[in-house]
Amino acid sequence: MRALFFALSLTALSATADEPRFESELIFPLDAQHNHAPGIVECPNGDLFASWYRGSGERTADDVAVYAAWKAKDSATWSEPFVLADTPGFPDCNTALFIDDRKHLWLFYPTILANSWESCLTNFKVASRFDASGPPTWDREGLIFLKPADFGERARKQLDAELGAFETLLNDEHRQELAEMREKLGDKLFQRLGWQPRCKPTQLPSGRIVLPLYSDTYSISIMALTDDYGETWRASEPLIGFGNIQPAVLRRDDGTLVAYMRENGPRKRVRVCESKDDGETWGAVGLSELPNPGSGLDGLRLANGHWALVYNDTLNGRNRLAVSLSRDEGRSWSHTRHIEDEPTGSYHYPAITQGQDGRLHVVYSYFVEGGKSMKHAAFDEGWVENGDKK
Repeated sequence: MRALFFALSLTALSATADEPRFESELIFPLDAQHNHAPGIVECPNGDLFASWYRGSGERTADDVAVYAAWKAKDSATWSEPFVLADTPGFPDCNTALFIDDRKHLWLFYPTILANSWESCLTNFKVASRFDASGPPTWDREGLIFLKPADFGERARKQLDAELGAFETLLNDEHRQELAEMREKLGDKLFQRLGWQPRCKPTQLPSGRIVLPLYSDTYSISIMALTDDYGETWRASEPLIGFGNIQPAVLRRDDGTLVAYMRENGPRKRVRVCESKDDGETWGAVGLSELPNPGSGLDGLRLANGHWALVYNDTLNGRNRLAVSLSRDEGRSWSHTRHIEDEPTGSYHYPAITQGQDGRLHVVYSYFVEGGKSMKHAAFDEGWVENGDKK
């Protein structure tokens, strides 16, 4: 029955190998529990590996653990889900996967200490041996402790300036939350605690790994930097835009890093910010032309230099999931096509990677009336360039 389920769920939109191709399937049947926030990589041998978290809730549910599944090369089905990481008695949430230039597999995820996002610590695990037989054999693991330079005064000035611009949109509840945030901006504990992952790292030509993190305490982002493969970590200058969270980082040919971020405020547009010094410092957080309803996104530089961004291209709701292509390193987006476009349901929190054959693989949270799952879609650039069919 399981093989039949996956065979029926597979959707092929191509008649020949020469035409643009798209196929998709659920990683596991619809489940009553909360399944959310995936990561995906293609391993050196061509196997796909996906991660997510599962439990009776999110940060408030102490049974939440990190799960994973394999899809072996040339297989039409995914393995049974299995526990990848679990801190007993504490929720383990957002997952991110990454394979570095040594072909080592990394897993990142936060453990929530006090059932609030602001109380999390981010974990990492690294494996040199992994295949489609179950959990990897972890060579080492640890916590990422960050000690940013005090950014309280700078952030308070910017917050006050932004509040002036949005004063008419605020209600009493908003004002109370912002007053509490303003007070916490000067607190050393909150500046160092609560940074969590969502999107995969970017590795630079120097070997530096730039891990994007964000804080729900302040609704801003930061980069965790390591130049020694995670033996030590340090904090970049924070990206302060109040509402800019969950960055995806792409690198231009000239070395500029561009962070695309979810908008967690009233602007309804994807936030964007650039670094000219390998992620150490960041410019002003601005707005792109791309819509965002307050939902996670992910991006990728493709092997041919093109960029892909996967996101909910709506102002409200997560019932439409789009992929856009850029041929000029994010300065414009020339083609867009929808992976999902339904009147109901939520298709969100995507993660994207590219296979050795050039195909793009996207995995995302799939929420419909009958339950929740992870869904995997595989397609090529030609499919995106062909656009939506009417």
